[in-house]
Amino acid sequence: MTHSTYTEQAPPSFNLNTLITFADAPCRDEQALAQAELYTHLESQAEAVAPIQDPLTSRDRRIIGEIIEVQPESVRTIWIEGGITVWVQLVEGGRLPFDRNWFAKRVAEVKATLPETPLERNERLSDELEEACVKFNLWHPQIDWLSFSTKLYRNNQLVGYIGCNYQGWYSRPRTYGMNRFASSASEAITFLGVRPAVAA
Repeated sequence: MTHSTYTEQAPPSFNLNTLITFADAPCRDEQALAQAELYTHLESQAEAVAPIQDPLTSRDRRIIGEIIEVQPESVRTIWIEGGITVWVQLVEGGRLPFDRNWFAKRVAEVKATLPETPLERNERLSDELEEACVKFNLWHPQIDWLSFSTKLYRNNQLVGYIGCNYQGWYSRPRTYGMNRFASSASEAITFLGVRPAVAA
């Protein structure tokens, strides 16, 4: 039969032969404060150089908030542990665990019923337009977010106008004229007579 004996050891900072006086204490406090200030400064510089990107969109937060019945702003982040547990971290502290399959099912149900906000709609349309512009080697100036419309250029030459409204994507070659409606930004661009860029 084995027998284990546990002994307590002094912390590594403990030194029996060192005499500490009260005169040394303020110096060490100042050093600790200076070190903490340096770390704070380094963290702020790192954040300025490489800001931390939030993996959750506002729509993600709305969906999670709807599922767990909290305000969307109170959701900090979410992660999966061990492939079976979904953890939701809240801003004010605290974590909530959920079964992954149950959570995935609830996300699908809420997504189907949650209406898209105007901001989410504009972000989705902007992403689709950017993808189509890359495909056709086009660029555009500032988007009019209220009507979601803009001009399209290739080699600094105006190609036409594109936008999206309640009827779908549309395009026209001139300022005035008839809009041609399409099911996607790419299709609307082809109505302007533009062909995809060919790789050299």
